[in-house]
Amino acid sequence: MNDESLVEVAPITVLGIGNIILRDEGFGVRAMEYLQEGWNFPEEVRLLDGGTLGPELLHFVMGTQRLLILDAISGGGAPGKVYRFENDAVMAHFQEKLSSHEIGIQDVLAWLTITNRAIPQVVVLGMQPYELSAGLTLSPEMAAALPSFAARAVEELVRWGAVPSPRGMQRSVRIA
Repeated sequence: MNDESLVEVAPITVLGIGNIILRDEGFGVRAMEYLQEGWNFPEEVRLLDGGTLGPELLHFVMGTQRLLILDAISGGGAPGKVYRFENDAVMAHFQEKLSSHEIGIQDVLAWLTITNRAIPQVVVLGMQPYELSAGLTLSPEMAAALPSFAARAVEELVRWGAVPSPRGMQRSVRIA
């Protein structure tokens, strides 16, 4: 791969991943959308819907200095449990995952590492899903958790020096 094929990236990337047709499995994407609609972000922050893309994500994250990944995480805890993994713990987390998008992001991070292009700061913020059946909406419990989860994501960005400003009233979340 040559550098001419790369997409321009921001210093800080917020990447929502997940399969939105499996209800809570799409939580990372829905959380990214919630952030996008509720806050104005500084120029150095880019929000991306990674969906279920795998290695294709490489073009969108190579060169970013800080990566915040939002995801539904099956970590064995009670539904609604929030998980946070940072740097080396991120790869350990993704090594135990089976969904295609998690395997894909693991491959992207591994490729960046072995080619000496590792992202200096990576954080995964996720929540244990309630429901993984077919459907386009989050479960009522996951939808209700979006505001507090988004606040935690904003806290991560503030720690990195990227302070978003609220757009006003947060939108209501459609639930089944």
